[in-house]
Amino acid sequence: MEHNIYGYLAVMAAVSFAIRVLPLTLIRRQIKNRFLRSFLFYVPYATLAVMTFPAILDATQTPLAGALALAAGIWLAWNGASLFMVSAACCVVVFLSEWALC
Repeated sequence: MEHNIYGYLAVMAAVSFAIRVLPLTLIRRQIKNRFLRSFLFYVPYATLAVMTFPAILDATQTPLAGALALAAGIWLAWNGASLFMVSAACCVVVFLSEWALC
């Protein structure tokens, strides 16, 4: 069985293009449905969370260090810390917990 890499690339390009172009061509006027608008508003945040959450736990040597950093980051962000402060504190928590656990 012979695989044609150019065929795979063409199909991937067509699907990627269709996903981006079809909404622009099919939906020409403003969306007025409140449910659909709120759903579309939160899609980027949900997608980012789904991609980031597993990486937080898998990026460390022990999942406990990632979980501790996640908890510290959530607590700091909830209390109004800046993005730099949250990320720096999470790095420090991972460093200290990896040092203590290993």
